[in-house]
Amino acid sequence: MIKVNINKGLITVSGHANYKEYGSDIVCASVSSIIYTTVNGILNIDNNSVKFSDDSKLLKIQIIDNNKIVKKLINNMIELLEDLENQYPENLKIVKGD
Repeated sequence: MIKVNINKGLITVSGHANYKEYGSDIVCASVSSIIYTTVNGILNIDNNSVKFSDDSKLLKIQIIDNNKIVKKLINNMIELLEDLENQYPENLKIVKGD
């Protein structure tokens, strides 16, 4: 299962969806696409607004400048992930903290 932890200023993603075998898992591909598209969009607008890392075990998005555009893009990303979670509840879990 992919776990997305959302806390104030930090989003982490870990795990594997296990929907299909590695390399053909549409849930993993969707999560990656949603996250990478969002982060790339944010970094193209303001390279200093987020810090992003992915060591293949843990993906981290640290929000440095939570300005209006960053908020909208992050909220859109979360909504897309929530829609995906509703479709694949056994493969994706979103946990919201403070």
